[in-house]
Amino acid sequence: MLAASPADPIVAIRAYREALEAGDMPLATRAAAVLGKAGVAPADAALLPLADAARQGDTKAASAAIATLATGPLVVLAPSLYAWVARAEGRDPEPSLATAAKDPVANRFATETRDLIAKAPAKQPLAIGVSRLLARLASDLAAGEPSPLSIALTQAALRADPRYDGARILLADALARNKVVDRALAVLDEIDPKGPSAGAAAAERIDILSNTDRDGEALAAAKNRVDQKGAEPADWQRYADLLLTTGNPAEAATWYQRIIAADGDKGGTWGAWLQYGGALDQAGRWPEARDALEKAVARGPAQPLALNYLGFAQVEHGDDIPASIRLLERATRLDPTNASVTDSLGWAYHLSGNTARAPAARNRRAGRTHQRRNIRSPRRRILEHRPKLRSPLRLARRAPHRRTSRYRTHNRKDSQRPPPKNRR
Repeated sequence: MLAASPADPIVAIRAYREALEAGDMPLATRAAAVLGKAGVAPADAALLPLADAARQGDTKAASAAIATLATGPLVVLAPSLYAWVARAEGRDPEPSLATAAKDPVANRFATETRDLIAKAPAKQPLAIGVSRLLARLASDLAAGEPSPLSIALTQAALRADPRYDGARILLADALARNKVVDRALAVLDEIDPKGPSAGAAAAERIDILSNTDRDGEALAAAKNRVDQKGAEPADWQRYADLLLTTGNPAEAATWYQRIIAADGDKGGTWGAWLQYGGALDQAGRWPEARDALEKAVARGPAQPLALNYLGFAQVEHGDDIPASIRLLERATRLDPTNASVTDSLGWAYHLSGNTARAPAARNRRAGRTHQRRNIRSPRRRILEHRPKLRSPLRLARRAPHRRTSRYRTHNRKDSQRPPPKNRR
């Protein structure tokens, strides 16, 4: 279509976006040129010439591309990009970084860039700094809504440094969140299964498959990972979570128990015991589950999630309702706006014969009195309302933005030196 309508910007913009998704850089470049000539190029169109210039070490062309970026929303990257160019030319990067002081976002990137430049090898290529900076912004965007910009940034990062598997994993994530799932999986196939990025790639594959309701494939991928010689507790965690979401809590419990055992002298975190107890409970092994949940509360006495789970589970099983009420009241004091906790407390009051107090424990978000027929147990709500592989039990002990934190750490390490083959 672009060949048949070489000056049509409507065709060109579609070709540009599709080319970035497919990894067809020649088509993307042609389409971007049409858009530029028509004066309607998107802000990210300058990323490709920037990446090409950085890969070739052409600081003059890189500066021209940065000047174009600086006229749009990607201006926040300009001070840091100019700093990398200055360093590549043997100049002091500080004057460029200083221009970011008035913008908090640009200043944050500049602060990180200042640190990375200070630690970078003397002969580090311009391509390394540019690719890591573009991937850094893409990792921030991964915590938000799907966006074509994420794809453009990661493709440009790979264009600058084709060996950077960290950007490749971010690209797969961006493609999947933009519903280009098969292409995302194909991108992950390009990563060496025995290389240093294999674990992160496997985790991304499992997440993509699970989040697109391909649970059988996700489970097989997770099982394959835990069977590998280098499997770690994070791999066991992912497999156990998936077992739980696909209806095999008994098997999940064995893996949660393994995670606790691997914690050595520490004996497991409150979150690990909570997950283990929850899996045992769902497997119909209540006495063992209660013991595990009590350990979770002992290790996390100020954790509303642990208090709520144990309190409500005891109510469900008819165990010591007065003690359960005390647990739920404590959870309510710690988190007074948590609708799940107030629902649990209201039902516990009702079962204890103190129905008059139940309306006081109303669902604050819905603004209605707790009614048993309209609610499900916390365990049921955990399974129904969590995103795949993101149970509240798991989130209780993990950072809220796993991908963002993972790739930030990755970027900090990798930006300090040129990567070998198959490096992230």
